[in-house]
Amino acid sequence: MNGPAISVREGTTSVAAAGTTVRLTAAQALVRYLAAQRVALGDCSGASETVSLFGGVFAIFGHGNVAGLGEALYQHREVLPTLRAHNEQAMAHAAIAYAKAHFRRRMMAVTTSIGPGATNLVTAAALAHVNRLPVLLLPGDIFVSRAPDPVLQQVEDFQDGGISANDTLKPVSRYFDRIVHPAQLLTALPRALRVLTDAALCGPVTLAMPQDVQTMAFDYPVEFFETRVAHFAAPAPSPVELDVAVERLARASRPMIVAGGGVLYSEGATRALREFAERHGVPVGETQAGKGALPWDHPLNVGAVGVTGSSAANALAHDADCVLAIGTRLQDFTTGSNTLFAHADVVCVNANLFDGIKHRALPVVADACAALDALSACLADWTASDAWAERARTLAIDWRETVRRRTHAEPQPGNLPYDADVIGAIQRSAARSPENDIVVCAAGTLPAELHKLWRAGRPGAYHVEYGYSCMGYEIAGGLGAKLARPEREVVVVVGDGSYLMMNSEIATSVMLGAKLIIVVLDNRGYGCINRLQQACGGAPFNNLLDDCLQGPLGAPDIDFAAHARSLGANAEHVANVTELEAALHRARASDRTSVLVIDTDPARATEDGGWWWEVAVPAVSTREQVRDARAAYETKVAERKRG
Repeated sequence: MNGPAISVREGTTSVAAAGTTVRLTAAQALVRYLAAQRVALGDCSGASETVSLFGGVFAIFGHGNVAGLGEALYQHREVLPTLRAHNEQAMAHAAIAYAKAHFRRRMMAVTTSIGPGATNLVTAAALAHVNRLPVLLLPGDIFVSRAPDPVLQQVEDFQDGGISANDTLKPVSRYFDRIVHPAQLLTALPRALRVLTDAALCGPVTLAMPQDVQTMAFDYPVEFFETRVAHFAAPAPSPVELDVAVERLARASRPMIVAGGGVLYSEGATRALREFAERHGVPVGETQAGKGALPWDHPLNVGAVGVTGSSAANALAHDADCVLAIGTRLQDFTTGSNTLFAHADVVCVNANLFDGIKHRALPVVADACAALDALSACLADWTASDAWAERARTLAIDWRETVRRRTHAEPQPGNLPYDADVIGAIQRSAARSPENDIVVCAAGTLPAELHKLWRAGRPGAYHVEYGYSCMGYEIAGGLGAKLARPEREVVVVVGDGSYLMMNSEIATSVMLGAKLIIVVLDNRGYGCINRLQQACGGAPFNNLLDDCLQGPLGAPDIDFAAHARSLGANAEHVANVTELEAALHRARASDRTSVLVIDTDPARATEDGGWWWEVAVPAVSTREQVRDARAAYETKVAERKRG
């Protein structure tokens, strides 16, 4: 197809009958293509600026990517920065958080060696898949030639010679391709970009890169590397689906909106949500992914909804006759294991039909902004009943007072603080510019407390990964959020359990000058699961350090502050909430990552709000507590069946 090139040096062109070509290795072509991608940012009225689609590439080099992709990234380091990390899963988490902080409009790529480098990506890929977030994974792979098989770190399958460690990424990738010839990039890369930038398909893409193919040369058409601008489509609802949705809403007197992450990811949808709620008098509850879609103090914001929800939102959701779910996949924490919306018709606006039909919902497959504007226009002067809207406003006021009371409680002498006390201290320390904070969290009790109590003043202020609830995401996710929003103060709130699972990117944040404030709540174990274990009738066992099998030296007394200092951060252990608040002011004034450690109570949690969550309890046990818990469980299951 292409004429002979003058040399194999990158950038050398030749002219053939088919047009101008450039001779590149597959790795050079891939990097050059990524560097050429741009994205138009704006709102429903049109794009306002164009920036690089890829903010950079996280890389941990090893055999399988250092020679091919490493050299290509070096050549393009000025236009496509390469960032070094300390753990492959963590750097993928950081890349995913970067995309989340950019509301899926910008993203990053990640490259690893073969073997453990590649398999370390599986957990992060699953997280991105569950949360519908874009990340491009570029793991090194074995030799296509198979000449040196088995190479170092190669996973061999006894029945299939074509399988490698990268095949573990297939179930958790929205698109997977193994590049076995340089020409494949001509089709694989546009497909990959389509998935990464499509609202319905969005998720992790894996391009497995065999190490010999990375270094092979090919004459690529020059036009393949021309700058391309990705425009994110905002599909309008079909007239048929719109008509049915309007009919369902128009006959409702007690409607409620459940705002999910899709509201944040749709340009203009937060504006459309606010206008819809105000025009039609509809209260709004927020999922974990959707929190911040409406300011926390808006009169119609009734707070978090679901298992970790507010008493206001859950009371309304239970009594609603129609729930308009927007951009949410209606997972069990939102629906209370399918018990919360028991008396309501559910209309689900989602770009993805797979998510739109959950919970027996009437789907409206559309962009959130486009759907809200179209629904509002069709509904005209329809509103919720005056009594319903007034109840919602009253409940919202009461809930905000509950939040204030919980986060401003006076310390009790002799008692350790708990999560709500820490959340209050963090928000008070930002009194001059609270809207500048981004809080990052992922697993344990903290997401529940933050969902209820964090006051998100604008979109993006709340960054909690709770689709996969992945311990270890927190610090790496904070790094990604800071890289995406360097002008914002990023506060990572993390338990001691998650900190111990993955903390290495503290060193990366120091190296990159990406300052974080990390607050470690040390309750000496997995406090959340310890409480769940006992709620299911179990004895405290293998969760808190004191309840674990121990050797003669006993459980370790871990000095988290000393550990953080060893990674280059400022760090201190504080004795109480007053000291924490003072330390937070020092951390805000610093230009370096700070880690603040406080001992907390593993047994306490905010009692207000919440809803039933189905956790199966053993049907047979010698423990009376388990049998009692099983009886309570069976009662709840029976109630759900009765509706």
